[in-house]
Amino acid sequence: MSTGDLQSILTLVAFVTFIGILAWAWSGRRREAFSEAARIPLDDDAPFRAPRGAPAQVDSDSREAR
Repeated sequence: MSTGDLQSILTLVAFVTFIGILAWAWSGRRREAFSEAARIPLDDDAPFRAPRGAPAQVDSDSREAR
């Protein structure tokens, strides 16, 4: 078995693995889990509260022009 044969086999294995991952990711069985995971950054948690003694944050829109 030559080096070219080994490279061809490894390329084929990588391609089949890639196609398998695509099929898994786009399957209908995973849609709900992926949709739920996609919403995680947008879900509201408890509002942020600064520790006691920390300076209050000021929005850039509410600052007075100087």
